[in-house]
Amino acid sequence: MTPDQQEKLRQVFRETFDLDAATAVDDLAYQGIPTWDSVGHMRLVAAIETAFDLMLDTDDVIGLSDFAKGLDIVGRHLTSEG
Repeated sequence: MTPDQQEKLRQVFRETFDLDAATAVDDLAYQGIPTWDSVGHMRLVAAIETAFDLMLDTDDVIGLSDFAKGLDIVGRHLTSEG
């Protein structure tokens, strides 16, 4: 992923979980913050799909356990579609 795409994903995380711009998201993990519960997880999936115009499969949705994994998943989709 390009640095711009990585920052875009950070912004998706911030917006989805109502975090301010100063909040570091690189170490965020599922259930590591109150807003990343099961409902927040599905909101994140929808936000990623919208922001990057892609469709995550079931394995990706289940595997999206932290920000780093999000980078891997989105990067893989962008590479396979680009």
